[in-house]
Amino acid sequence: MKYRKIILAGGNGYLGGILAKHFSSIADEVIMLARKAKTDEGNIKTLVWDGKTEGHWIENLEGADLLVNLCGKNVNCRYTAKNREEIISSRVLPTKLLNKVLEKLATPPKLFINITSATIYRHAEDSPQDDLTGTIGYGFSIDVCKTWEQVFFETSNPKTRKIALRMGIVMGRTDGAFPRLLNLVKLGMGGKQGDGVQYVSWVHEQDVAQSIEWLTDHSEISGAVNCTAPNAVKNVEMMRILRKAYGVPFGLPAPAWLLEIGAKIIGTETELILKSRWVKPTILLNSGFKFQYATMEEAFHDILSLRV
Repeated sequence: MKYRKIILAGGNGYLGGILAKHFSSIADEVIMLARKAKTDEGNIKTLVWDGKTEGHWIENLEGADLLVNLCGKNVNCRYTAKNREEIISSRVLPTKLLNKVLEKLATPPKLFINITSATIYRHAEDSPQDDLTGTIGYGFSIDVCKTWEQVFFETSNPKTRKIALRMGIVMGRTDGAFPRLLNLVKLGMGGKQGDGVQYVSWVHEQDVAQSIEWLTDHSEISGAVNCTAPNAVKNVEMMRILRKAYGVPFGLPAPAWLLEIGAKIIGTETELILKSRWVKPTILLNSGFKFQYATMEEAFHDILSLRV
C-alpha cells in the first residue's frame, strides 16, 4: 500500500466519504473520527469523538501519513447569533484540540490538512485571487476563515507539515451544490441568479481527493493552498452549461430581491449565491498538479453520466 494510515476528523459527511473511498484503496487503513459509531467497512474504521475532548481515539493518530480535519457546521443557514457562534466553535474547537493532541504524540501525522474555505478572499469580479497574492475580504464568513486559519497555524511541530486547504464549491454526484442546482434546472428555474456576473469557484469531488493525495506526496508545499478548478465561471455561464448538459433549453432567472425572500423562507443567506468568488489554484498548478476536470463542461458531463 502507498500509505499506512489516513485519519479523517469529522469525516462522516459528504466530502469525508469521498476521501475515505479514495484513500481506502491505497492505504492500509482509513480512520474516521465521528460523533456517531458506525460499522467498519473494509479497512475504513470509525472512532467516536466529540471534537472537544481528548479520548482513546488519540493513540490511533500515531504514525499516520495524513490527518484531514473536515469539521464545521454547514454555513447554509441564517446568520443568527446562535448560528454564528456554532459556525465558529464547530471549526475552532476541533482544530485547537487536534493541535493540542499532535504536540503529545511521539510520531504525529506527517501532514495535517485543515479544510477551510476559498470564500476568505474578497468579492472579485475584476481579477482572480490566488494563494500567493490574493486579497482577503471582510464580513462574517471571511472573519470565520481568518480566525480558523489563525488557530490552525498558531502551533507548529517540526514533525508535521501543515496546509490550510481553501476549498471551492465542491461539485459531486450525491451531495453538495450540484444536486441542488440540477433540481432548479429540472423545475425550469435554472436561469442566472442575481445579475449572473458573480464568479463561481468550484472543484470536482475527484479532484479534491486527487489534490490531497498530491499534497501528501509533495513535502515542499505548506501554508494556505487554494483547491479550486483553474477555470472559474460566471453564474450565468454555469447555469447555461448545466442546462445544456441536462438538455433543458431555458431557465427562469432569479433576481436578487427574489433570492432574498427565498433565502429567508428556506433559512439561508444570499451571500452564498451572490458573492463573486474568483479564485485560482496557483500553488497546485505551479507544482505540476493536473486537474482531471479543469472545465465545468467536463465536470458536469462526468457527474450527469453517473447519475443515471
